[in-house]
Amino acid sequence: MAKILSGKIVSARVKDELKKEVEELSQRGKQTGLAVVLVGDDSASKVYVRNKEKACEEVGIYSEVHRLSENTSEEELLKLINELNENDKIDGILVQLPLPKHLDDKVIIDNIKPEKDVDAFHPSNVGKIMIGDYDFLPCTPAGIMELIHESGVEVDGKTCVVIGRSNIVGKPMSMLLLHENGTVTTCHSHTKNLAEVTKSADILVAAVGIPKFVKADMVKPGAVVIDVGMDRDENGKLCGDVDFNEVEPVAGAITPVPGGVGPMTIAMLMRNTVTASKKKLEK
Repeated sequence: MAKILSGKIVSARVKDELKKEVEELSQRGKQTGLAVVLVGDDSASKVYVRNKEKACEEVGIYSEVHRLSENTSEEELLKLINELNENDKIDGILVQLPLPKHLDDKVIIDNIKPEKDVDAFHPSNVGKIMIGDYDFLPCTPAGIMELIHESGVEVDGKTCVVIGRSNIVGKPMSMLLLHENGTVTTCHSHTKNLAEVTKSADILVAAVGIPKFVKADMVKPGAVVIDVGMDRDENGKLCGDVDFNEVEPVAGAITPVPGGVGPMTIAMLMRNTVTASKKKLEK
């Protein structure tokens, strides 16, 4: 039976550690602050933003949420970002994605100061991750690394397979595994003989966005299986990219959905915000 890698348990531990750091910063006269910008009425985004507010409260981070209407112009959004860039109370800025179609994610992200980009999406931060000299890591891949460490399996020398090549998860995930000396294969829709590739993995990360895509015959017995997906099955029930009931008996360790990667993403956002706060104090 696989070890269940609970993001709820690990994230609670991370937030407890961060709470102490925030208190220490406060004693040194430095309040830690996060601004979240939400444009439009996307229901999933609203839930994520509420969860981020709650996490800030738990850790002791000052937070403000800027809720803008669906038809906010690029000029209005850039004006707000510029104000937040210059606001000393704010250490981290997060613009909740996806944005409405008339807004260009790239333009918006490029205008966040790199030292306040706690999502680590700015090209400057992405470049730093490539060379392994970074201040922030993208929240989901960083959370996944914590869960892999929790499994007790060392990445060094292991065969690692990432299904998915998005800028948010797939690509940075591959880089983080590489930084810990994993031998990494990144798979995508053009990969030939996908099941053969995934079955070689000691560590398998599924970030493909297709419900229950990864089946038992795609998994090496004893592998660490990380499910990044947040999907709905045929009955409308929450599930991931991995068919948990099928894969769990084969895997050595596995993340559940919900309660696996999701809570870790938010905990890593808190960590990045605290890092930004410390960096500001050092200046």
